[in-house]
Amino acid sequence: MKIAVVGATGLVGSVMCEELERILTGGYELLLAASSRSRGREIAFRGETLRVQSIDEVLAACPDVVLFAAGSAISLEYAERFAAAGAYVVDNSSAWRMHKDVPLIVPEINAEALRREAHIIANPNCSTIQMVMVLAPLHRAYGLRRLHVTTYQSVSGSGMKGIAQLRNEREGSLVEHPAYPHPIDLNCIPQCDDFLENGYTKEEMKLVNETRKIFELPALPVSATAVRVPVWGGHSEAISAEFDMPVSLADVRELLGNTLGVVLQDSPQEHIYPLARLAQGSPEVFVGRIRYDLAVGENALNLWVVADNIRKGAATNAVQIVELLRQRAFIS
Repeated sequence: MKIAVVGATGLVGSVMCEELERILTGGYELLLAASSRSRGREIAFRGETLRVQSIDEVLAACPDVVLFAAGSAISLEYAERFAAAGAYVVDNSSAWRMHKDVPLIVPEINAEALRREAHIIANPNCSTIQMVMVLAPLHRAYGLRRLHVTTYQSVSGSGMKGIAQLRNEREGSLVEHPAYPHPIDLNCIPQCDDFLENGYTKEEMKLVNETRKIFELPALPVSATAVRVPVWGGHSEAISAEFDMPVSLADVRELLGNTLGVVLQDSPQEHIYPLARLAQGSPEVFVGRIRYDLAVGENALNLWVVADNIRKGAATNAVQIVELLRQRAFIS
């Protein structure tokens, strides 16, 4: 089996390689592709030294599955070409997420949406993944009726450019190509990407539309605010979720504590709750501060959810999809 990573030298692509090594057992050949600036670079993997190739070179090698971590433009240009050659494409960009024939997959939630004939598979947005990981078992138990979320997103969500801006500002160095329209150090910016005509940003509408698609609830009321904060890695979310019936806090804690991929940290009196700096490097999603929403009552919960946006929010989820393809025998 041949597995390719497109964008292998970037922030997400490099972690995809780490997660392939951690999650996938057995033998496979790894092919690495990146931009012309990185072509020829050598990367160590499983005791071997692999050379970074061009995307066209990797396409000619006929991989069985390709993980894209190079942005929407590259995905739109190449994903269909790889799919036409017989490969399964797992795309981390937003390019294909809302196409009706492209599955939007979080393996723990909607693995059944994966279809043999669908050769392009979309990885949800990082903020969406961690939110639905916690909400999915609650939705199954109580029926999700309405959702409000505010995200506090780290600079790693903007790639190396965001990290560089925060680092340079903290060091007092010149920021030549800032990722944000304002300083990020000692600041919170209520804008993670471009604004749309409805007054919301693209990032906020991803939370709306992707959640509806994953849960197959096209009319679910969702309202989102996305904020960039001066944190290196790990996204945090304040979630208010309303359900069709009253919920028991004890039952919710038991349910989430037994959910695969979710870690319950909910002893606030002992200062135990999810923290972005502790979530970094973990493939799991953390939840705490579980309480009733005082504005609604016992039909609604407030939750605090944190995850490493590069791990479960991107690379880990993508590699889990590859493992799912192998379990289903879509790839050998």
